[in-house]
Amino acid sequence: MQDPMSIEEALLLRDRGALFVDARSPAEFAKATIPGAINVPILNDAERAEIGTMYKQQGRDVARQRGISLVSFKIPAMVEAVREAIGSKKRPVLVFCWRGGLRSQALANFLCLDDIPARQIVGGHKAFRKVVRDFFEQGEWGSILVLRGLTGVGKTRLLHRLAAEDWPVLDLEGLANHRGSAFGALGLAKQPGQMMFEALVWDRLRQISPGEYVITEGESKMIGRLCIPPRLYAAMQEETSIWINAPLERRIEIILDDYPAREQHKDLFVRPLQALKERLGKERVAEMLDLLEKSEWEELTARLMIDYYDPQYNHLKPDDRVELEVSDDEAGVVAVQAACREILGEEQSPA
Repeated sequence: MQDPMSIEEALLLRDRGALFVDARSPAEFAKATIPGAINVPILNDAERAEIGTMYKQQGRDVARQRGISLVSFKIPAMVEAVREAIGSKKRPVLVFCWRGGLRSQALANFLCLDDIPARQIVGGHKAFRKVVRDFFEQGEWGSILVLRGLTGVGKTRLLHRLAAEDWPVLDLEGLANHRGSAFGALGLAKQPGQMMFEALVWDRLRQISPGEYVITEGESKMIGRLCIPPRLYAAMQEETSIWINAPLERRIEIILDDYPAREQHKDLFVRPLQALKERLGKERVAEMLDLLEKSEWEELTARLMIDYYDPQYNHLKPDDRVELEVSDDEAGVVAVQAACREILGEEQSPA
């Protein structure tokens, strides 16, 4: 095996296309990893638990021997998995585990024995987590332009259109896999864990150099069960906002478009509605539940906006803002782009 390398060196190679291989168990990988890494586990979840128990009860040597017996027959499959991931590209292979221990060392050695030049990352995923924490505690990023507005004005759609035209966008809801509202998880897969969310945000923000900028959507501190890093959230409150306005009828259309399978999953709306009793009172929530039962979606959506969402958003309306009355179509994108240039004092869009 070649000499191990630091996480800082590894991340530079990652930017140039290096393949990152996570040797930890599937459960560890699912919890959080380095963005873009593939999982080639030395031990599966049950085996890792077995080895851990054996280490505590019988000592290091016994646990290591058991580990060798579990891993030996897997070596060809592990090497082949990495070879397939490399494909026809000639690129460095960097292997890590929890903190740069035996698992990543062993896998890197197996790969080198099969003529795949691989290097172990010193400190493993633990070292990467420190990079992410340090970035959010003291790192620098560019200016943040924030799209704000009442629920349903099409902020997320505008953000996606801007991204499609190669404008620098930070899609926090996309990274969190949540629409950022009381009903934001409905119809979506499970959210990533907090550590993985932070890693994904780090991966996007680090591409924005000081002096440049990124456009994002206004959010509360929590997106579902995930917390926006405090220093990033504070920065989002300090910048000039672009406040989007749209008619109530159009807002209802957009919201209903976001929940196309609502009729099939009607029961999933019950719990989020019941959770609004403390703020709206039992009577109003009961009326909303009745609208839900009758599938009166437009009226239910209007009531939620007028009674619940709009008062909250209007209360948080920033003083330092540029207001736009736009749709979520191409004309709206052009208007948002013009507002961005106005705020930044630019005359051209980004390359």
